[in-house]
Amino acid sequence: MMLGLTQNQTAQATPPSSQTRSKPTQSLAIVVNRSNPIDNLSYRELRKIFLGERNHWPNGHRIAVAMLDYGQPERETVLRLIYRLDENGYQDRLLRGMFLGDVLVAPKTLASPLILRKFVFNAPGAIGYLRASDVDDSVKVIRIDGMLPDNKDYKLQIDERSSE
Repeated sequence: MMLGLTQNQTAQATPPSSQTRSKPTQSLAIVVNRSNPIDNLSYRELRKIFLGERNHWPNGHRIAVAMLDYGQPERETVLRLIYRLDENGYQDRLLRGMFLGDVLVAPKTLASPLILRKFVFNAPGAIGYLRASDVDDSVKVIRIDGMLPDNKDYKLQIDERSSE
């Protein structure tokens, strides 16, 4: 039953299947160095890593968190969804953690996705994030709670509207 909609209105009310899922460029991929044995992290483990509560990978490499520069939508998404902070809260937490010794190494802040990808490629313990469209085979995308960025239930989606 069409509920009184004309065929044209039905087509407008139901977007094509390619539009029912966010575009891949709106998903954040969590990336690590290709030599890293990790293939999957729970969302909770990911948060511990980014908060500096976990400092080493199972293979012994020191974890090096890579962040994009201030103001980029990818960074704002990571702050909102992983850190659960805004930029000011993140800076306060980082400074307090460095002062108290809770944070041993501050995340590496990089200017562009290309530079972040090169950093992860060159640093065995690195972890960072990129738009799924910025990923290439120089880095390894890891699953978060068993899901990759193209999964419809994947949590790390960029909200472009909040960053304009």
